[in-house]
Amino acid sequence: MTGGFGLVVILVALRLFRAPIRWAFKLLFNTILGFVGLLLFNLVSQWLDLPLNLGFNLINAAVIGVLGLPGFALLLLLQWLCAV
Repeated sequence: MTGGFGLVVILVALRLFRAPIRWAFKLLFNTILGFVGLLLFNLVSQWLDLPLNLGFNLINAAVIGVLGLPGFALLLLLQWLCAV
């Protein structure tokens, strides 16, 4: 009896929090893609001897993961402005 009630409570909670959980997993996936993008950018910039190098951290990866290419451009612009 209590096991069935517990199962119902878990199912109701999962149904209520389905959208926030989906958003959290999407944010996590996009942040992982941001890390991969930062890694590739840093490798290519070193290989081409470009003076551009973005920090490999969670904040930069999250900015790129959430904003995409405009976020990448924003980080490059911020780096360029801070270097001047």
